[in-house]
Amino acid sequence: MRISRRPDLPRRDGRPGSPGSRRPRRTTALAALLASVAALALPGTSARAADTTVAVDFATAGGAPTYRASGTLYGMTENGSLPQDHFYRDIKWKFMRAGGAQLDNPGGWVAGKYDRRWNATLAQYKRTKALGGTFVLLPHDLWGADGTSIPTFPGDNGDWSRFDAFYDRLLGDVKAAGMTDIDWDIWNEPECRQFWGSGQPQYLEMWKRAYRKIRAAIPGAVVVGASGCSKPSTGNTWWNTYLDYVKANNVAPDIYSWHDLPGDPVVDSNAINSMLAARSMTTSRPFQVNEYGNGDEQNPGRGGWYISRLERAGVDGLRANWASAANLHDFEANLLTKSGSQYLPLGEWFLYRYYGSQTGNVVKVTPGANTDGLATKDNSARNAKILLGSNGNTGTVTVALNRLDTTSVVENGRVRAVVQRIPNNGGGAVTGPVTVSDRTLSVGGDSASVSVPWTDSKDGYTVTLLPPSNTTVSTVAVAQHSGQCLDDTNLSTADGTQYQQYSCEGGYQQMLDLKPVTGRANTYTVVNELSGKCLDVAGASTADAAAVIQYTCNGAVNQMFTLNPVTALGNSKDYQLVAVHSGKCVDVNGNSTTPGAKLHQWTCDPASVLNSKKNQIWRLQGMG
Repeated sequence: MRISRRPDLPRRDGRPGSPGSRRPRRTTALAALLASVAALALPGTSARAADTTVAVDFATAGGAPTYRASGTLYGMTENGSLPQDHFYRDIKWKFMRAGGAQLDNPGGWVAGKYDRRWNATLAQYKRTKALGGTFVLLPHDLWGADGTSIPTFPGDNGDWSRFDAFYDRLLGDVKAAGMTDIDWDIWNEPECRQFWGSGQPQYLEMWKRAYRKIRAAIPGAVVVGASGCSKPSTGNTWWNTYLDYVKANNVAPDIYSWHDLPGDPVVDSNAINSMLAARSMTTSRPFQVNEYGNGDEQNPGRGGWYISRLERAGVDGLRANWASAANLHDFEANLLTKSGSQYLPLGEWFLYRYYGSQTGNVVKVTPGANTDGLATKDNSARNAKILLGSNGNTGTVTVALNRLDTTSVVENGRVRAVVQRIPNNGGGAVTGPVTVSDRTLSVGGDSASVSVPWTDSKDGYTVTLLPPSNTTVSTVAVAQHSGQCLDDTNLSTADGTQYQQYSCEGGYQQMLDLKPVTGRANTYTVVNELSGKCLDVAGASTADAAAVIQYTCNGAVNQMFTLNPVTALGNSKDYQLVAVHSGKCVDVNGNSTTPGAKLHQWTCDPASVLNSKKNQIWRLQGMG
């Protein structure tokens, strides 16, 4: 829910208006609005400096991470084909909430334009299932109540015939498509006029009718509601009336849902649990914050805070989407941007990628001042990972690492700690995290600590703990003549695949693990994280133009590369990658700036910067 936004200004999914702009209604609605406005004032909205401590207790461990915060409202193209799979799989994406909003305007059943919205819904459902996600259906968007206009609502003038016909068609289509595994989110933001303009009593009657129709047609269907723009609280009259009604009529949802725009899932889930308990209603049903993150909150810092709070509350979450029209159906709900037709990740996407990389067991985190985190330990993989988020706070954050004896990352009283910053970059594209520090800490009393210099609340931070014997550096390599990344062509896992340069997409096909070669200074094998195979010069050739490929790691000299620092560009992370067996450099063929240009080895150019031939210079983003 937002306040004081003009009705003609776009909102998170391109729908105009806000609760503050709707027409006055009876006293109960006004009370609900005032209660929700008061609740909105709670979370911090501006950065303020406060040094604080986030404490991690590795001895207090729960189950495996479930990535419950990784869902989106829309964000997929109308035909369901884009963005590409890895943008979803890399972040362990789980939920899609959609129903064809803004396709045709006005559109939907009440405008006589149902088919296009249904076809898009079906295509996006199929893609969601192929990606292993749960699809949350929005019947109100298929009806035509997508906020772009004030349509006829179900039951207006006492007429339910159009509503009955709509549900007959929708249920028939759902069953014919085999979509009996979806969640039914009956109506979005029913206390906001631009989505429901006919009062709460009529809405409640609609809810009951829809609920019973769904249950009769699909007995095991999962029903979600009330999907309020206001948050549940004991003083919210609208929510109290809703809960009383669904209890009295035996039409309670399977999943209680609301929006946090902004909000705190911990506070809100506690509130609705209290409201349910006061009515002797079950408190064991799951909760869903099915839109979180205002437009100005969609950055790595605040995204990390929401992830942390959703996980702390045990609540599923779906990112809000503030785009309009065709852009609503694209960009993975503002996790991506485009250069031409090429998708590029924003900083927050990399935060979700780190979230998706957290494995093992979730451990206890005690939050600091407007700072929270999600921590895991994976004793099999020998790592521990801490994702940090800021609710507007800046300052030095001390991360206290306690009971490290219950992890597998301590060796001889020491632990390696890698701190990385995930830049917001003004909301622009990002090539990846930036290493802030990579050092070995002494462990005393089974504890240690690391400092995070949080200067911009919109940036996110991560702390990765490893055994000191693990000296691998994870990085991306960016060609300085083109700004493109060293890339595993077509996400191949085959031996002999010639590498290429490609737009920096952030996927694991561009992530490289540099593993030091024993006895050779500043020399590494370079392992692609997607394929698990090594950078290799084909056939161990010493000739110019020999292909740089991937091949099963075998320790051969033609899989060893020395990092030759290049200082002329003024960046300490710039290197030439010199093949040990040939003394030649990994080079982009023909100095090309075209995505897909292949890599080969070529005689190293010592004046490569001075003559503007920078296709042998690679900026290693993850180097300290």
